[in-house]
Amino acid sequence: MEKIRKGDDVIVITGRDKGKRGTVLKRVDETHVLIEGINLVKKHTKPNPMKGQTGGIIEKSVPIDISNVALFNPATQKADRVGFKIDGGSKVRVFRSSGAQVDAK
Repeated sequence: MEKIRKGDDVIVITGRDKGKRGTVLKRVDETHVLIEGINLVKKHTKPNPMKGQTGGIIEKSVPIDISNVALFNPATQKADRVGFKIDGGSKVRVFRSSGAQVDAK
């Protein structure tokens, strides 16, 4: 079970985008995640009339290491570590600071 999943609200804890918040769009591999609006780079592209692409400079998100992000705790409005707990025979994610369930509905 992963500590950070697709759709989680995370905050960057180190690096160029420190302090920014975003939503996880995709887990690229075991150690990298793609976050909406975080770690943006400019990519220079050539026009390709066969595909209908115009040339120019586009901004795109690139994956960031999972160790540089932490789950955002809405109760404390801060970054928080994640732990696991067995609840009624199923494994659930909990915030380490408060013990509250991450996916509490």
